[in-house]
Amino acid sequence: MSRAPRTRLPLLGLALGCAASGAALADEYAPAEWLERMNSALTTRNYEGTFSHWHGGRVEMLRIIHRVQDGTVSERLASLDGSGREFIRTGASLTCYLPDRRMVLVEQRPAQQSLVGFPQVNDQTANFYEIREVDHTRLNRHRTHVITVSPKDEYRYGYRLWIDDATAMPLKTQLCDARGQVMEQIVFASLTLPARIPDTAFRPEVSAQGFHWLRNGPPMAPPAATLPWGALRLPPGFRMTVRAAQSLPGLPNPVDHVVFSDGFASVSVFIERQQAGSASMPAPESATVGSSSAFSTVVDGQRITAVGEVPPATVQYFATQVTQLKPPEPPAAAAAHH
Repeated sequence: MSRAPRTRLPLLGLALGCAASGAALADEYAPAEWLERMNSALTTRNYEGTFSHWHGGRVEMLRIIHRVQDGTVSERLASLDGSGREFIRTGASLTCYLPDRRMVLVEQRPAQQSLVGFPQVNDQTANFYEIREVDHTRLNRHRTHVITVSPKDEYRYGYRLWIDDATAMPLKTQLCDARGQVMEQIVFASLTLPARIPDTAFRPEVSAQGFHWLRNGPPMAPPAATLPWGALRLPPGFRMTVRAAQSLPGLPNPVDHVVFSDGFASVSVFIERQQAGSASMPAPESATVGSSSAFSTVVDGQRITAVGEVPPATVQYFATQVTQLKPPEPPAAAAAHH
């Protein structure tokens, strides 16, 4: 099953700890307010750090550099061992250096969509997640609040965060399944908050000489003749947030791209029209790597692939429920049926 290279760490936005001056007393904040303050710091401050990322039974060391300058966000995420991959973003442009595949992928994404951060808490969140403080303990010589974000059904994963009592920043984060088993964990080994970060910090260390370059344009509006995509049924709380045409590596034509989200979890669905006259339709495929799940199948001549940081059953649910919505009948045609 083909899928775009993964360019985001689902827990990265939870694990960046940075000093905050003039922090208010911890008791002044409810659990949900800790998440809001944390997300604000992660998206507005300069920071550099190294962290260990445990995922799928493997541990990898990575380095993150994040800068906000004149309203533009620059980020660089680099593997210090393993694949040696680097991801560099400036504004809406993201360049993915993949030395293990001798490939460089350049794509456009919304300027406000960061490689780091945590989903925003809103009034809807409380309907499907329980956010609460479960402990107040010490971690690495810091007093911390242990905050959990627990789903109320089987369609989503949950989070556990150790948040510094003095800075309101997380020192350790975990992603957990429905049984509370840890699926991913991030712990920072070092972190600094420089006032200035030079442009040279965002130059790749990977030599891309001889690499194959692929360039994806920004999401396009679907052709006017294309019927809108929707879902026959959705899990509680999920709604469609994006519908666009998207170019993917290795595919000659753009595919329809639909995103469903509940505000925390999201599932991307890619719809690719199969070539006419195919001798046989491919069998359904599924894949799971840590918290990432994917499921692909063929429905009415369309190859439908659902991908998300959700349980495997959830992506399969979406892939089998997506359908093209028929336009409403004109009033005259509807009256003729009566």
